[in-house]
Amino acid sequence: MKTAVISVGTELLFGQITDTNTVFLSQQLNLLGFDVMYHYTVGDNSSRLADIMELAFKDCDLVITTGGLGPTEDDLTKETATAVMHDTLVRHEPSMKALFDIAERRHRPMTENNYKQAMMPTRAHVFDNDAGSAPGFALSENGKTIICMPGPPREMTRMWQRRVRPYLESKQDASIYYRTLRLFGIGESSLETELLDIIDAQTDPTIATYAKEGECTLRIASKRRNKKEAEDAVNQMIETVKARVGEFIFSCDDEDFAQAVGNKLIERNISISCCESCTGGMFAQSLTGVAGISSVFDRGLVTYTWKAKEEELGVDPETLRKYSAESSEVALEMVRGLKKVTGSRVCISVTGLAGPGGGTPEKPVGTVYIGCIFDDREVVKEYHNRDVNRNWNRRYDVLCMLDIINKMIG
Repeated sequence: MKTAVISVGTELLFGQITDTNTVFLSQQLNLLGFDVMYHYTVGDNSSRLADIMELAFKDCDLVITTGGLGPTEDDLTKETATAVMHDTLVRHEPSMKALFDIAERRHRPMTENNYKQAMMPTRAHVFDNDAGSAPGFALSENGKTIICMPGPPREMTRMWQRRVRPYLESKQDASIYYRTLRLFGIGESSLETELLDIIDAQTDPTIATYAKEGECTLRIASKRRNKKEAEDAVNQMIETVKARVGEFIFSCDDEDFAQAVGNKLIERNISISCCESCTGGMFAQSLTGVAGISSVFDRGLVTYTWKAKEEELGVDPETLRKYSAESSEVALEMVRGLKKVTGSRVCISVTGLAGPGGGTPEKPVGTVYIGCIFDDREVVKEYHNRDVNRNWNRRYDVLCMLDIINKMIG
């Protein structure tokens, strides 16, 4: 189904608010099998908004709006949509009751302008708003449908997840199933090359590649008569993809890298500690963002200076003088020292040149050394990352650390 997304609000045009709603809805609609053809942003002007709605309907069967459903005079989306769809507004008693309930809970009086939010088109399918006060609705005419949702992202996303998505799914004559694979260590162009014959021949399931910072995402989706057929088709395609690029896949369920590795450590009860220099605690921060990680994460040390490396990890001063702090030799002594201190099954160290200064022709900015011990196995790896900027280098170093752990623990 061809779809357009309209964001309503003068503040969007002024750049006062970032439009995250359109990104979210485009992703969600795509996963449901809807073809998003257009994005529009319109200020709080009924005439211009009506023109855009009518323009969108010339090529689309579904139009989704966000914003302009509030109680103030410049909230005009509902009134405009009602006029465009040739309907009239009447008081919707369940919405009115919900507004009174909200006012009572907040111990605030119901102001006159709030009554506006309870006015709905006569043919509307109303969506409750359990995260705010403005309800949404769907309104159809002659095979065309407009869905209007509130603008605040928290309200919009909850309404989408709990009300609008199930509504749209109920209107479909087929089941859509998808899974999202996350990969590290292969670029989008290389990934596409490895899968090009599959992508070129695809009908169903469909495969789409996306580049993210430092990683790639692969979405595999199928639309079949029922969920089981779609699920079987997707899972079969995943096995085909794994046979080509399985070494780079760290999640088949759209987990970020830290979550995927953290969950694996938790499930296998593998303890872990880390010591960081150039990343300054970013690895520990990413891992401790995983729920339940306290059962296996022992400690994280930020040993930034030579003195810290010597005192906390027992790095030999002579090693530092001879090879410098940014070296494979120091990374190895760091992780060995960490192992002695913590006894964790997985110990990992990192040291390198995050930039922007400090690089040399022999060791340019972006050079990093990572040491890792898992039980009786130990490795030290050297990476030469692209020198994008200091923060990018540090974030990418964390991904490299996660990649080493993921492959070592299997």
